[in-house]
Amino acid sequence: MAHDVHDEARRRLSALAEDPAAHWAPARRLEQDAALLGRLLRVAADHQQSGGQAVDVTLDDVGAALGLFEGMRHQLDRLEAQVVIEARRRGMDWRQIARHQDLNSSQAASQRYQRLMTRLEEIRQGVR
Repeated sequence: MAHDVHDEARRRLSALAEDPAAHWAPARRLEQDAALLGRLLRVAADHQQSGGQAVDVTLDDVGAALGLFEGMRHQLDRLEAQVVIEARRRGMDWRQIARHQDLNSSQAASQRYQRLMTRLEEIRQGVR
């Protein structure tokens, strides 16, 4: 079921991805960072499979990749919060949101959102 839900979400959202509105900027940055990490892993895998004949991945490259994750987590948190807020604004109840997030209950979805908002507020205040 979760696989079908994710495929449907990708299909539905692919048309929206063309929208140049500024509110998509965090998603684009996240996508770019994920693509960079994917390229790094491909290069590292190619290097390992070829016995060291391909372009070498340095410790600085790996360190730079590690530096992306915290920002990516923050962007994901922001995007998820925005989508949940939009879902609620459009009348979705917590049970429906839970189903789309592959959670077992409306309470789990609501609690996830509360934890998410707490993390974002802590980041905003510089606590995290």
